[in-house]
Amino acid sequence: MSSGTIIGFSCIALLILLFLKVPVYGAILGSTIIYFVLQPDVTIYLIIQRMIAGIESIPLLAVPFFIAAGVFMNYTGVTKRIMDFCTVLTCKLPGGLAQVNVLLSTMMGGLSGSSLADAAMEAKMLEPEMERHGYSKPFSSAVTAFSSIITPLIPPGIAAILYGSIANLSIGKLFIAGIGPGLLLCTSMMLLCGIISKKRGYQAYGQARMDRKELGTKFRHAILPLCLPVIIIGGIRLGICTPTEAGSIAVVYSIILGVLYRELGWGELKKGLRESVLTTASVLIIVSAASAFSWILTREQIPQKLTALMTTYIGGKYAFLVIVNVFLLFVGMFIEGNAALIVLVPLLHPMAVAFGVDPIQFALIFNFNMAIGAVTPPMGTLMFTVCGITKCKMKDFIVAGLPFYALALGCLALLTFVPVFTLGIVNLVF
Repeated sequence: MSSGTIIGFSCIALLILLFLKVPVYGAILGSTIIYFVLQPDVTIYLIIQRMIAGIESIPLLAVPFFIAAGVFMNYTGVTKRIMDFCTVLTCKLPGGLAQVNVLLSTMMGGLSGSSLADAAMEAKMLEPEMERHGYSKPFSSAVTAFSSIITPLIPPGIAAILYGSIANLSIGKLFIAGIGPGLLLCTSMMLLCGIISKKRGYQAYGQARMDRKELGTKFRHAILPLCLPVIIIGGIRLGICTPTEAGSIAVVYSIILGVLYRELGWGELKKGLRESVLTTASVLIIVSAASAFSWILTREQIPQKLTALMTTYIGGKYAFLVIVNVFLLFVGMFIEGNAALIVLVPLLHPMAVAFGVDPIQFALIFNFNMAIGAVTPPMGTLMFTVCGITKCKMKDFIVAGLPFYALALGCLALLTFVPVFTLGIVNLVF
């Protein structure tokens, strides 16, 4: 049996297992085992070696650190303080609670880096409050889910760490590059929420006039947590620490905040550590399984063959980017973002470089596509998470989310064809 046929069987098995709702790591590992069983030139024991090698990476050490920092932030009352600050900032805007939802996701992106954690937290805290103030359940759920796709873009995003470790790119540059797309999506989503709220009569939240004294009080309460992204990016840019060391600083900083706010006792510390371990394990087991599958693709020279094929039949980099965007949007509908990242980056990154696409820009385009996939049926993880908590019907969520899908695609087009949104701040800082 030829290598091409064996690869074909493995890929078909991967798709079948995913459609059967086998856990992502099980689907990837199962398709990898099929290759090793059918391929006579390699020993099956190599799977374990490749899985271990896939997570023996210094940059990946940042993943558990930033996950732990985000978890401890939720246990120390930081989320409530930042939400109060966002509420004061948006008190005069139409659809005030929807605006709070979007702004909170943006600010929490610099603390947790996890879109699922952000979506679950806001679905529990904000969505019931939105319904009590007259917002429809589908609209509240859609705002909560779509605003959470900002979280992995704002540094320190877990996706940026994984992408940088796989493609051998500067994680510091990827962190800074995420600021532009994050702010673009935040601003445009707040404008869209304002337009929809005006049409539906959703009123501003709180007083009609901003109280400067209250703003100052809420800002003082939120200033210490909001300093964390500045400390991380500043430390990396000034060469004081690596991204991994910045992650450990974030953990210590979050614990210090918990002690200062007197909300992090031994019970909360144990719960936070347990949640961090479980979340880290769920991420890294996918990373290890996907690393073994990526090794197969590299061994069979699939990236090189695809690059040669694409450069032969595609005229330029923008045609390539359009094709890749359509492909990634489709993939994101069925495969979890981190798993797709680990499998596809070794394939697509060399092709993007061959077409003259800036690697940092392509990384942001890739991660943005995966973020959109997380709210897209039939298997969008953010969509299922939010609807599971709010009890919103899936069809109602999709209908309410149509304007947000259009907005996300518009922002994706800007990132693709206007590089300043991804590279402007990076070029300014570096």
